[in-house]
Amino acid sequence: MQEGSIYSALVEGRFVLKFVGDVRLTLCASLDRHLEESLRDDAVSEVLIDLTQTEGIDSTSLGLIAKLSIKAKALNLDKPALVSTNPDITRILYTMGFDHIFLLLEELPPNVQALRELPLVQESVEDMKERIIAAHRILMDLNETNREAFKDLVSTLESVKEK
Repeated sequence: MQEGSIYSALVEGRFVLKFVGDVRLTLCASLDRHLEESLRDDAVSEVLIDLTQTEGIDSTSLGLIAKLSIKAKALNLDKPALVSTNPDITRILYTMGFDHIFLLLEELPPNVQALRELPLVQESVEDMKERIIAAHRILMDLNETNREAFKDLVSTLESVKEK
């Protein structure tokens, strides 16, 4: 699998994120920081996430994507669109309950351009653990299946954190 990268653009009010390759928690600090900064921009009127070139994605990254939808709703934006053409990833999205917080599409809308790669943000192991816990808590709040799937992971990470 191709090492993951994330690209971003703001085009005519549309905040676009494109995930390429195998997207893992090593990119989560970059993603989380970029989401926070981008959603403070009053020019953002809609959100589109492009997973058409995503080969793999971990649960921490999915948790941050869910966080984006929750923040967009808090800003009174329309439900974000999420595009996936990979049947395996699409199945994960439905299983995780993303169809409740995103408009799931099978093809990109026209006019997606001007993407730039997000810079890599380094963070401490402790900060990364906190980000992983927060992302999984968001997933757990989406449905009972996710709660059951991730409760042991969150519990383990929290117990390691407290020592």
